[in-house]
Amino acid sequence: MRKLAAFLCAALVLSGCGDPSADGAGQTQEQRVKTGVVTPVTAPTIRLTGVIRARYETPQAFQVGGQIATRKVDSGQRVVKGDVLFTLDPSDLRQSLSASKAELASAQASAAVARADLERDRKLFKRDYLSRQAFDRAQLSAEQADTQEDAARARMEQAQNALEYATLRAESDGLLIEVSGEPGQVVQTGHPVARLAKAGPREVEVAFPSDVRPPASGELLLNEARIALERREVSGSVDAASRTWQARYRLADGSPAEELPDGIGLGLGLGEVVQTRFETTPAGAAMAHNAPSLYRVPVAAVDERGDGPRLWHIVDGKARAFAVTVAKIERDRALVSGSELSDGMRVIALGTHLLAPAMPVRALDAPRDDEE
Repeated sequence: MRKLAAFLCAALVLSGCGDPSADGAGQTQEQRVKTGVVTPVTAPTIRLTGVIRARYETPQAFQVGGQIATRKVDSGQRVVKGDVLFTLDPSDLRQSLSASKAELASAQASAAVARADLERDRKLFKRDYLSRQAFDRAQLSAEQADTQEDAARARMEQAQNALEYATLRAESDGLLIEVSGEPGQVVQTGHPVARLAKAGPREVEVAFPSDVRPPASGELLLNEARIALERREVSGSVDAASRTWQARYRLADGSPAEELPDGIGLGLGLGEVVQTRFETTPAGAAMAHNAPSLYRVPVAAVDERGDGPRLWHIVDGKARAFAVTVAKIERDRALVSGSELSDGMRVIALGTHLLAPAMPVRALDAPRDDEE
C-alpha cells in the first residue's frame, strides 16, 4: 500500500509539470466582450399652438377721471391716429375751466393795481415823499401779484387741457383688440378702456411646459409654408397658474409675412391660433451655445474606477480606455461627451470593471481567426 501511494503522488506531480502553454492560455487568451453602439443625442421636436400678437399692444386710457358719455368704437375695429374712441361728460371740466378763467381775471386785475401802485410810489420815492421801506413793500406786492397771475394762467391752461382730455383719441394707427369701456361708467385717471394693437410687425406668443425652456428659434407652420421664428423675449419665471413659460417670437427677417402687418393671405390675423414647431433642449441636459455634442451609450459601459469616467473600445484587438464627461444618467443609458466619440462607434458595454489596458479582447459578434 505504501508503494502504491508513493506511485500516485509521483504521477500527480509529473502531470502538473507539463507544457505551460496548455494552461497558461488563461493569461493571454482573448476575452469575449459585449459591445454597444454610440448614438448622438438629437434635440426632440415639440409642436405647440401659438397666438398671433402685435409687437406693441398699448392700453388706451383717459388722462382725467369722469363718467363716460359716448363710445365710438368696438372691438376689432381699425382706427387711424387721432380717431375718437370715447368721450367723457364735460360738465364738471367746463365748470373748472370757467372757474380758472375767473381766477385768472382776478389775478390780472390785482396785478394791474399792484403795478399802478408801484409806479406811483416810485415817483414819490424819487421826490423823497416816500420812505425806502414803503417803496420796497410796494415793489414786493407787485412781484407777488405777477406771480399769482402766472399761477392762475397755468391753472387755466391745465383746465383747458383737461377739457381736451375728455375726448380719448387713438394714439396711432392700429386695430382695437379689446374695448371694455361703456357709456355711464365712471373711470379713474389711467384706467384702461381699450387696448390698441399698433400697426406694424406681428409676433407669435407661445406657452411652453414648465420643464421645457423656450428655445432661441423655431418655425411657424402655416399651410405648406414654414416661417422662421426668432425668440424676442421670455417670461422671467413660470406662470404660477398655468405652469408654463410665456415666450414671444418675432418673424425672422426676410420671412414672407414680415411686411404684412395683417397677414393678408397668410392667415396671420391678430388673435389667430397657429401651429409652431421647436427643437428643444433634452430634459436634464442643458446645452449652452458651443457646448460639446452629447452621445447616448449603455449605462454599464461607463467605467469610473480611475480619476474620472471613461469608456473602453477595441483597438487592434486590445482594450483601450478614453476619458468622457457624463452629462446625465438615465435608466439604462448615459448621456456623455468626449472628443473621441463619434456616431456609430462601438464601445465595450459590459464588464468594464474587469478590463485592463492592452488586454486582448474580441467582440462577441466578431468571428475568431480560426472561424474565418
